Amino acid sequence: MSDQPTLPVTFRPSRTRAVLLSAGVALFAVISTVALLLEQLGPGERLSFVFTGALCFWVPAQLARVRVVADDSGVTVVNIASRRRLEWAEILKVNLRSGDPWVFLDLSDGTSLPALGIQPGIDKQQAIAHARALRSLVEARSVHRAEQDQG
Repeated sequence: MSDQPTLPVTFRPSRTRAVLLSAGVALFAVISTVALLLEQLGPGERLSFVFTGALCFWVPAQLARVRVVADDSGVTVVNIASRRRLEWAEILKVNLRSGDPWVFLDLSDGTSLPALGIQPGIDKQQAIAHARALRSLVEARSVHRAEQDQG
């Protein structure tokens, strides 16, 4: 299929990631600069400002790390606080319905896994293209698996 990417491929919300990382850097820079400019602060207080700035960078950096990585053997979904490796056979369907905040993967165990690496927030067209590409890969792998099972 022409809409299938070459494996391995990583899907991530590029614009959202850029905004989050830029905001994190800006917060760190502003808070650290304030720590340096306030003359009445002691070394410990300055250090606490810098630590707070680092924390203000770390939070959006964690939000920006979300991704979906597809390779020959399956898919790895990296969300904010979790990482899950799935075999192609475990993924039944890729869903991105109107109004969904991100893609949901319907799994063979009857559950649904959110895949935050494909989200329409800032760049809806990119999310739709990524969802279609992942759906195409899942469908092709399902057909390929069925052919192997029959052969």
